[in-house]
Amino acid sequence: MTGNTHVVVIGGGYAGVMAANRLTLRDDVTVTLINPRPDLVHRVRLHQLVGGSDDAVVAYQDVLAEGVRVVVDTVTRIDVAERSVTLTADGTLGYDYLIYAVGSGSAELSVPGAAEFAYPIATLEEAQRLRPALDAAPVTAPVTVVGAGPAGIETAAELAEVGRRVTLLCGGVLGPYLHTRGRRSVAKRLAKLGVTVIDGSDAMVTAVARDAVRLANGRELPSAVTIWTAGFGVPDLAVRSGLSTDAVGRLLTDETLTSVDDARILAAGDSAAPSDLPLRMSCLNAVPLGARAADTVLSRLAGEQPDNLHQSMYAQCISLGRSAAIYQFANRSDVAVWLHIDDSLGARIKEVVCKGIPKHLAEEAHKPGSFRLHRMPGGVAKRQQLLRANRAEAPAADRAA
Repeated sequence: MTGNTHVVVIGGGYAGVMAANRLTLRDDVTVTLINPRPDLVHRVRLHQLVGGSDDAVVAYQDVLAEGVRVVVDTVTRIDVAERSVTLTADGTLGYDYLIYAVGSGSAELSVPGAAEFAYPIATLEEAQRLRPALDAAPVTAPVTVVGAGPAGIETAAELAEVGRRVTLLCGGVLGPYLHTRGRRSVAKRLAKLGVTVIDGSDAMVTAVARDAVRLANGRELPSAVTIWTAGFGVPDLAVRSGLSTDAVGRLLTDETLTSVDDARILAAGDSAAPSDLPLRMSCLNAVPLGARAADTVLSRLAGEQPDNLHQSMYAQCISLGRSAAIYQFANRSDVAVWLHIDDSLGARIKEVVCKGIPKHLAEEAHKPGSFRLHRMPGGVAKRQQLLRANRAEAPAADRAA
């Protein structure tokens, strides 16, 4: 391809920013980043926003390359035939390549009363909406957190540490991803903070009221503020645009992260489903997937064959207040193993991780191509093998819901 190439990146989260920065490696590429907010949401700190210890926002000027144009708007449709996107406020914008990095948000609140009375916190706006509700409730008022994945655990611990009366409803096991030993460590820390943990199938929430939640066993718990962290979903932009997606709505791609429908469209982050084998939604995956999607575009512009995806998981890090955390190790099948680091050392590692994300993005902004992608041999065949191993090795109680 000759002349200037325009790449549009939809979504200014971890994956989108990394992709946009990496694309500036070539002087003949113009990059436009479209995002509904003027700043980067530091999503791994949203529970701190809820607890009052961080605003969970990073200015784009601190992490984005100077040459990237930022358009603060929302894409309502992708027109594949015209190679353009329709914006809510500013007409249409054409592209030569498009990187779909719209991320994820809260799952649909289908439990009766949840949409009216519960507070999801998967996005900045949701977390900001929750803050006034907490501030208006007396510190002794009962707070219920629904969902015991990382977001639920982190939120419960953060609020308990500042003196809130918190009940954590698991709807199954505490920390489904965690190894049994890691789960015991987390339970011990939550107990120390005063969090009441209710697990098992009877802890499933069947209804939410303004001042209570009802459980599957008929029990009703008082709740002045109910926080919903159970499950994530992805925006339906790909579906509305007629692109092929998985059952959740993630864009289907091959192992180079290229859409199965169009070679000019790529996906990265939580909204990508390479070979219909999506990686776990996480910042740990979003950053390298953004780099990989950009590398595919750069390879095509150079007339080279793009590399396949070579990525595996190895850990999960969960904060437990400001002074403790757990760093849970996993094998290459993304199954948690016995080894973990907890307490104050875990907290220091967690803080290194949280500070490291904008640091990696900023380094890529200043020196495009500097972020190193780790290789896992075998491509899709290896990932399919690991997926089978995951299903075989993970105890039923440890599988993510």
